Amino acid sequence: MRGSSSTAERGARLTRWLVTAPPALFLVVFFLVPALIMAAASFREPGEFGGLAPLASTGLTLEAYRFVFDDVIYLEVLVRSFAVAALTTVICLLLAYPLALLIVRSPKRQRDRLVLLVILPFASNFLIRIYAWMMILGPLELLYTPFAVIAGMVYVHLPFMILPLYTNLEKHDPVLLEAAQDLGAGAWTRFRRVTWPLSLPGVLSGAALVFIPVLGMFAVPELLGGTGDLLIGNLIKEQFLDNRDWPLGAALSLLLTAAVLAVAWLSALLTRGRSAS
Repeated sequence: MRGSSSTAERGARLTRWLVTAPPALFLVVFFLVPALIMAAASFREPGEFGGLAPLASTGLTLEAYRFVFDDVIYLEVLVRSFAVAALTTVICLLLAYPLALLIVRSPKRQRDRLVLLVILPFASNFLIRIYAWMMILGPLELLYTPFAVIAGMVYVHLPFMILPLYTNLEKHDPVLLEAAQDLGAGAWTRFRRVTWPLSLPGVLSGAALVFIPVLGMFAVPELLGGTGDLLIGNLIKEQFLDNRDWPLGAALSLLLTAAVLAVAWLSALLTRGRSAS
């Protein structure tokens, strides 16, 4: 019996290792190692013709971080990036919540079709969809404005808010709403006291899926926005590709990564708290 038990335990451990090792290796190779390389680059000096200066001749330095914190423009761009991400998230929530409710309360056959319509934009190329918005907003004289940036951000990220909300709302027990109605609660009261609290995990998940990508987005502001609509992602791209100041770009990337991790941690904390309660 003991021999068969130990064999089963070894088999279970081997199964867990085979299941967890590939994704863990993928994360190490394609996320952890590049992040470490970026961190090391942020403490280097820029080369005379771009890139990184030889480590033997310059050593390590905090000049890139000192430059970031001494120049107020980087703080302004970071604040603007957070503002755009927050506004995009709020608009996506206001648009996605009623649509998710509509999908959940539709008949099964229509529900599948509506979900298909939500994910259908992913079948086309991202840049093609953005260029389509340029063709729409150009004749309306709204191109290269803050409105164009927000509209493009909302369009791109709206499905990421709808799908978590739909997944959450679909799990709600209709008996709870019926019980609240029997107790005399009106439609607004039922939503405020039953539906909304139960849907908060979906709201927080959708908010994280929208807020975090918007925070680092550079394609939409560059194609739809003007010179005053640059976000932190645009600055990082410029440092690497245009100015060739890799240490400064790496420092900005790490600061953005820290901000994203903080938002993700806060979202996970709030979601865990709502689930526990």
